[in-house]
Amino acid sequence: MSRQFPRKIKRIVIKIGSGIIANYYMNPKKSCFQSVIKQIGQMRKKGIEVVLVSSGSIVLGLGETKQHIRPSGVASLQALAAIGQNVLMRTYSDLLKKSKLCCAQVLLTWDDFDNRLRYKNARHTIDKILSYGVVPIINENDTISTDEIKFGDNDRLSALVASLIQADLLVMLSDVDGLYEVKNGKKKVFKEIREVTKEIEGLAGGTDKKHISKGGMITKLEAVKIATHAKIPCIIANGETLNVLTDILKGKRIGTFFMEKEEKLLSRRHWISFGAKSKGKIIIDNGAKEVLLKGGKSLLLPGVVDWEGHFRKEDVVIVSSQDGQEIARGIINYSVTDLHKIEDRKQKQEVIHCNNMVLSQR
Repeated sequence: MSRQFPRKIKRIVIKIGSGIIANYYMNPKKSCFQSVIKQIGQMRKKGIEVVLVSSGSIVLGLGETKQHIRPSGVASLQALAAIGQNVLMRTYSDLLKKSKLCCAQVLLTWDDFDNRLRYKNARHTIDKILSYGVVPIINENDTISTDEIKFGDNDRLSALVASLIQADLLVMLSDVDGLYEVKNGKKKVFKEIREVTKEIEGLAGGTDKKHISKGGMITKLEAVKIATHAKIPCIIANGETLNVLTDILKGKRIGTFFMEKEEKLLSRRHWISFGAKSKGKIIIDNGAKEVLLKGGKSLLLPGVVDWEGHFRKEDVVIVSSQDGQEIARGIINYSVTDLHKIEDRKQKQEVIHCNNMVLSQR
């Protein structure tokens, strides 16, 4: 039985991990590059828009400088990213030309998603590149960004990009066949998963190739949750499988397929949940917690017992219970300075309006 997608695939985001980009000697895996680009060329001939989110700049930087151990210092990682990004883009550009295609380099930071204006501008830019028939190749701007190097993977970035441009499918190509479990010494790959539950998350692990990549299945499942909440189905598959992308689009049951959520988080709410970085925390009492969990209610000042961080008005903050449970995320109406100045805490002023808040128990 072939795999059925919820709608025709007209726009696809493909995330390529470092493990299939570089070999053990930190040099480009030319056979993998050639295979992926050939399949992208076939997709473009069918009118499918393709966006690549590509890791690999740091590991290729290691190969270019004849190093074999990934350093821990931020400055060293940023320098390697700058060196390797040139190798990465040159490889993509040369191969795409053979398929009569050209590419555009788009370097993003988490701040491009955190700032709502820059978020919209990034979407317009990528849309315009696609309208020219060009393949955008997106990477975290490791040369200036410290957060991405710290977290070490582009999985989340690929999901945010897929949500940003309203893709029809996100495919994450890795060096594993999908999400699997081992029972009685046998490996079973899950073909289809309806929801990423706590049990499913418990099957995930990190990566063994720490000299090449960071992250692993844990970060991929986090990315799946971001995309599926934007009503975008996801597939995790082995990028070294012959004709993997072509066969996926034919409906072959390759890799692990994660179904989209039935209810889509609206663009603004999705941005609050996943795109924006929280700048602080608002701690509420049990009464306020019960009210918020019922849904459709704003957070009022009397329910706030404490706060943490250095947030400004209209920043996104986490709403937490007194025992540390995350209840919601929302856009706050006060800066931390404003909250300190309020003497009468019994005033029923809105700290976060219900329209600017998303419950975390999604």
